[in-house]
Amino acid sequence: MRLMQQRSRLRNRVEYALALAVLQSLAWTPIAAAHSLGRFYTRLLDRAIPRLRRVAERNLTMAMPELDAAARRAIVDGVFRSIARLLVTIARFPSIGIHNLDRWVRIEGTEHIDAALRRGRGVLFATAHLGNWELSAFAHALASGPMSILVRPLDNPLIDRLIERRRGLSGNRIMFKKDFARPILKALAANDKVGILIDQNASLDSGVFVDFFGVPACAGTGLAKLAAHSGAAVIQAYALWMEDEGRYLLRFNPPMPITGDAARDTAALQAGLEAVIRAYPDQWLWIHRRWKTRPPGEPPLYEE
Repeated sequence: MRLMQQRSRLRNRVEYALALAVLQSLAWTPIAAAHSLGRFYTRLLDRAIPRLRRVAERNLTMAMPELDAAARRAIVDGVFRSIARLLVTIARFPSIGIHNLDRWVRIEGTEHIDAALRRGRGVLFATAHLGNWELSAFAHALASGPMSILVRPLDNPLIDRLIERRRGLSGNRIMFKKDFARPILKALAANDKVGILIDQNASLDSGVFVDFFGVPACAGTGLAKLAAHSGAAVIQAYALWMEDEGRYLLRFNPPMPITGDAARDTAALQAGLEAVIRAYPDQWLWIHRRWKTRPPGEPPLYEE
């Protein structure tokens, strides 16, 4: 047992050293070179972990059966380019401030947030691993004030602390998914803003099956239940890369209606997310096993 623990500590330290080296190299090189270097790193990731591309290909085959092999391959290539842009952004967080924020992102729809906050019941931002989810929270904090963001701790605690420190540079507060309901409800009662990722696979005991790209997907009902309980406004928000501008567009949509029916509201959230992914398919994280949880009796969709 002691040997396994020592190996685990060594692995954490090696991974941390690699992650730190990647971020520092992306922070210290000129921006054009940093983007090229970021694409190089994600190409290495693609080759080192071929399972990621296999999962993405499987997802796309199910979700967009009309695409041929070349189109699917182009989307997956785009996913790795999107990850590269995200890495460059995280590396540059210490140098991003209100003075140069517009070089990185253009923001639309903040009037919806202001109107929601005037109601005094807080705001729930529904977002996803789409575009640059890290920059969306970071940029909003700089432009409009800090918010709370709900995260799952990374497996490597050293890397987790590294990323958490960078997330907090703009003043954002971190909440962890374990026992999250009470602190979120407390924040909403104080008219705070809370960001939640809604695109991850959920377990049978915490989600419902909804139609997502024509395939049943288990989606967490937590956000819908929190919204119904608190009366908070639910605003979908995504930071999407605009190639013609060379920066991201962070758009806050008008608040979506909440019926109080958790299954119905969750399905509506997922339908809204699907529409955006279809418009920007190469910016969503197809490499994760979104459809892992299956209805009882159905076989698994992914290789073990």
